[in-house]
Amino acid sequence: MAGKKSEHGEPVELTVGERVVRLSSPDRVYFPETGATKRDLADYYLAVGEGIVRALYERPCMLHRYPEGLAGEKVHQKRVPRGAPDWLETVRVTFPRYDRTADELCVTELASVIWAVQMSTVELHPWNSRRADTERPDEWRIDLDPMPEAGFDRVRRVAGVAQEVLDELQITGFPKTSGGNGLHVYVRIRPDWGFADVRRAALAFAREVERRAPQDTTTTWWRKDRDPAAVFVDYNQNTRDHTIASAYSVRGNPRGTVSTPIRWDEIADVEPQELTMATVPARFAELGDLHAGIDDVEHDLTPLLEWADRDEREGLDVPGDDDS
Repeated sequence: MAGKKSEHGEPVELTVGERVVRLSSPDRVYFPETGATKRDLADYYLAVGEGIVRALYERPCMLHRYPEGLAGEKVHQKRVPRGAPDWLETVRVTFPRYDRTADELCVTELASVIWAVQMSTVELHPWNSRRADTERPDEWRIDLDPMPEAGFDRVRRVAGVAQEVLDELQITGFPKTSGGNGLHVYVRIRPDWGFADVRRAALAFAREVERRAPQDTTTTWWRKDRDPAAVFVDYNQNTRDHTIASAYSVRGNPRGTVSTPIRWDEIADVEPQELTMATVPARFAELGDLHAGIDDVEHDLTPLLEWADRDEREGLDVPGDDDS
């Protein structure tokens, strides 16, 4: 008797570099609004392969999985499951609060990303440290997170102020859309400090942006106390084990938007909702990876830590690191 035909298509084998990755249920619709499938998702990541590998390279990575597509349950997965291919690389991280460890995905090649798609991963969320020393971040993350009544024009204005402060510090920042309503800016730093100091530096920077744009910006810790029309400069994204979607990660929303690297001069006109898994491959083919030079310079956080010391002497506290 003939076997029953799969409802979501027969498995396909994708050649990715030196690997062959089996993709089951390739026709399963992941994005109901557009009809994009699991195979479409894999093809997207293949198209931006150089960029996504650079963004994830040797970082512990949490997977946001949707086994039934976006219409189903979302699973946050830290541990690589048993049965993963023997070539897949991992890094062990500890969670002291829970006295636990996890072997997380550690991307070193594009096949690892396509394996993650096979595991129903849509979003990839890396740490801001690498496996050489997971306790010493080499990336400072500036997250411009608009509150519910803040339009994207306000995000644009705050981004301009952030760029001004970075320029004065002679620090090169690499902006990207969040894939939602905000913007991220990544800065490579020397891995000389722990998470607490990187977060202190990020808070000092956020407070300087707030001083220069008090009508548009907030660093207020508790969400309920923030101006609903302000942009929160979320320094807490530099806390240990806090992650945000990587550059080139698709986001788990109906349009399949992408957290997309952009130039500073694009911020004035960019429409984040137009940067999707359907449109970004052509942009990548034309422009290449706009974050290609991100590893060329490692910046010194000392000036920002001196700002943090000044703020604390003047009585400004450092809020806790729990979720706000």
